[in-house]
Amino acid sequence: MNSSLYYVIFSIILLFGLVTTLIIGFSRKNREGDQTYFQKTGVKWVRLTAFYVISIAAGIIALIAFIWYSF
Repeated sequence: MNSSLYYVIFSIILLFGLVTTLIIGFSRKNREGDQTYFQKTGVKWVRLTAFYVISIAAGIIALIAFIWYSF
């Protein structure tokens, strides 16, 4: 596989993450504030940690695939 394909895929993922983060951050609900935000924080931490674990695992798999197909 051509290594530039990996750069394109990586760039698309980064841009998608940036755009969705900005959309969520500047949403009306976030600007007005949410009174229930600080309730059930345990569930939110578990969900956030799960997203990070999945993202890191996917990144490691992508790195291994990149190294494997580069040689």
